[in-house]
Amino acid sequence: MKKQSPKIINAKLASIWSKEKLRNIAPLRGGFAFKSEKFQNTGIPIVRISNIKFDGTVGGEFEYYSKIIPDEKFVLRGRSILLAMSGATTGKIAMLDSEEEYYQNQRVGYFQNTGEVDYEFISSVLQTKAFTNQLNAVLVAGAQPNISSKEIDSFEFCIPDSIDEQSAIGFLFRTLDDLLASYKDNLANYQSLKATMLSKMFPKAGQTVPEIRLDGFEDEWEKGTIGEFGSFYYGKSAPKWSVTDEATTPCVRYGELYTKFYTKIDKIYSYTSIPKENLKLSSGNEVLVPRVGENPLDFANCSWLSLKDVAIGEMISVYNTPNNPLFIAYYFNAKMRKEFAKRVEGGSVANLYYTYLENISISVPSIPEQQAIGAYFSNLDKIINSYQEKISQLETLKKKLLQDMFI
Repeated sequence: MKKQSPKIINAKLASIWSKEKLRNIAPLRGGFAFKSEKFQNTGIPIVRISNIKFDGTVGGEFEYYSKIIPDEKFVLRGRSILLAMSGATTGKIAMLDSEEEYYQNQRVGYFQNTGEVDYEFISSVLQTKAFTNQLNAVLVAGAQPNISSKEIDSFEFCIPDSIDEQSAIGFLFRTLDDLLASYKDNLANYQSLKATMLSKMFPKAGQTVPEIRLDGFEDEWEKGTIGEFGSFYYGKSAPKWSVTDEATTPCVRYGELYTKFYTKIDKIYSYTSIPKENLKLSSGNEVLVPRVGENPLDFANCSWLSLKDVAIGEMISVYNTPNNPLFIAYYFNAKMRKEFAKRVEGGSVANLYYTYLENISISVPSIPEQQAIGAYFSNLDKIINSYQEKISQLETLKKKLLQDMFI
């Protein structure tokens, strides 16, 4: 069946698109039934269902096989498009791209490269709504997440007759995927660096010197309690009903500490209609600690409210301190999760009263070192946020192109 080509395409490459079944362009092949008792600690890694991840990558802990398998076709080399055919990730497509050899286990499907259609184009086709919709129809029909190669092979897609057009489309999406993978790797590296430095740039319990110091700082940190280094008060009511599009007073509500804000609040999302004289307004130096929540380990989601004249909701403990508030927010988030959790009380909706926090021991350095530490982690967060934004923008672009470039 012949159809017209999509509207977004290089005019020089434009060709008629034809409907084809997947079995004719990249038939799905199941893997080899390895016996688990013959797995080894060395040898050729085996790609199992557990190695196909929700993010579309192949990874995790591998089992190995040290013997030559009976059929060479179950050896994966180079670029291989895989499909989880059962288990938690059923229907998930993953790309294995490696110069090393891997073995293909049963229930891991491999889309065979027949050479009839550009293989990178096949990878793009399998990311379209056309594939997802047909896959969902199969998954809904079954009682357990389990699909067969026969079902997948029957899926139909429109493909351009021109191999040059296929290659151009495949190259475009591979370029996007490679760029996304690079950004995600960089994001993971910076997130790992931040987690490591948060664990080492603040003293452990009972110590007054952290494991890692920034250059130029050598003095011991001053010991004391949270209450000795500052004081608390509670925010005042800014109920949900008062938050409207017409309201004019900016406010921070406790739920936003979990969902919208990180260590520094420099943007406001909500506005309340409550008169200002009935509110607690910020001075720009407060550290906010959620007073209620569900998971005790989440109460150390603390933020420095850097903006003035922002109303602070009543379910928030407000900490004022002459110390650097950004440093304190990072400190609480990095080191106080377990300490705060010990003091949480209540059932499904738990409470953390600030009077329980005042006697917790902490150590603080000089103000210049606090400022330097706050700036260090703030810069890391800017880099992390930048990569997150780039990834989001690329994913949006890719989604739009997938919608526009396929029939």
